Amino acid sequence: MPKVTFREDRCKGCELCVSVCPRKIIVMSEGINNRGFHYATVTDQSKCIACAFCARMCPDVVIEVER
Repeated sequence: MPKVTFREDRCKGCELCVSVCPRKIIVMSEGINNRGFHYATVTDQSKCIACAFCARMCPDVVIEVER
């Protein structure tokens, strides 16, 4: 099963990953990281298709996709 992980402490909340996810399973969390940003998170790992669009779009390389 694919798995997406975020380095939440490094996310700047740009939402680029949210905009490219074809399954619409990436959202901005209610929580705030130590940099003061709402960070991206996955709502349902089971719906991930491991396309890695999110990881390729992330300017800060905070997303890892495992197939």
